[in-house]
Amino acid sequence: MTIHSEHPFLDPDPDQARRLRGRLGGQVSLWTAGSGAERVGLTVSSLLVAPSERPLVIGLLDPDSDLATRLTSGDDARCVVQMLEWQHRDLAEQFAGQMPAPGGAFAQAEWVQTDAGPRLADVTTWAEVVVRDTRDVGWSVEVTARIDGLVVGDDNEPLIHRRGRYSH
Repeated sequence: MTIHSEHPFLDPDPDQARRLRGRLGGQVSLWTAGSGAERVGLTVSSLLVAPSERPLVIGLLDPDSDLATRLTSGDDARCVVQMLEWQHRDLAEQFAGQMPAPGGAFAQAEWVQTDAGPRLADVTTWAEVVVRDTRDVGWSVEVTARIDGLVVGDDNEPLIHRRGRYSH
């Protein structure tokens, strides 16, 4: 047996663009849509806000996700974009499909149903949005949505994702 200093699982041919994206970092959001048994959600950290007279949220979603299917499959698709805090880190992992969620991810927290979809009861910043456009971009679906309702609250311990880890 040989002992060496290299990482035993290090990818010999890493995706450099993915590594660059990981270094950008940003606050983690949760996008949710639907109601009752038709609720869907996805953790999203690749997003931006485009200010204008009618401000927009632009996010990159996993094209295989139930949320992407919901938001690209009809007119007047709506969802809630909510900014997560440190206390929501397990929920972020559950909606990303990286952690078990007994009973489903929506069973792990308390929700308030809105016209745009379910909103976490204890989240302080959220937007209700209407999808205006979707398109394939790289390995993602780009969703451009108009902000119809917005609440900006205190941001005491934002959940930040950088280089594959959460911090606050």
